[in-house]
Amino acid sequence: MILNIARRMSTVDIAALRIKYKEKKDIFHESSIEVKEPFSLFRKWFDEACNTPEIIEPNAMCLATATKDAIPSARFVLLKDITDQGFTFFTNYESRKADEIAENPNVALTFYWLPLRRSVRIEGSVEKISRSESETYFHQRPRASQIGALASPQSQPIPTRDYLDRKEQDIKDQLGPDGAVPLPNWGGYLVRPRMVEFWQGQTNRLHDRIRFRRSLREGETADGELLHQGEGGWFYDRLAP
Repeated sequence: MILNIARRMSTVDIAALRIKYKEKKDIFHESSIEVKEPFSLFRKWFDEACNTPEIIEPNAMCLATATKDAIPSARFVLLKDITDQGFTFFTNYESRKADEIAENPNVALTFYWLPLRRSVRIEGSVEKISRSESETYFHQRPRASQIGALASPQSQPIPTRDYLDRKEQDIKDQLGPDGAVPLPNWGGYLVRPRMVEFWQGQTNRLHDRIRFRRSLREGETADGELLHQGEGGWFYDRLAP
């Protein structure tokens, strides 16, 4: 009992942690969505995040994958392209995430922009982009990042940090100061969304949640009250927080 009290006294009161979100005057209404499909709205929110100085890395997103047995894992990666097809990120094709994607192409992405009190959740399927697209992007990266990608056997056990540093130096010695860095087993993935949910926090915890979906479940119809027909084959509705 004494030990438990001591532990509580030496840590932050997690249960009491909370911040203010949006006020009632800032409710996220459906009428504010100019084009009723998720890509246009995402670009609008993303542009606002990019123009908010407090948000240092607006393209950081949590990527969740799962094995064929549905055991999940999550990590942060960087969004590198957004089109009407989906969301693109890059990684080592021999990493844990790549292994899980090969077993199970269903993934989820989450963006969280705290200063804006906004989050976006995306669920969909993922596929590799072309090698030529991956190679083009790879050689646009800083040379140090290219060498780092070549040096790192991502997600594999290594003996020490010095192992990486020596491998990096070996590559620099082999290539010289100007030699082109060969593309490792590395490249891009495109996440094609089935669902995109836009969340905006409200101080009274009656948060706004507007969801876009590509397809409906059996028996669902767009009745114009709970479920609405959007644009480009999308449907949207509002979810309770």
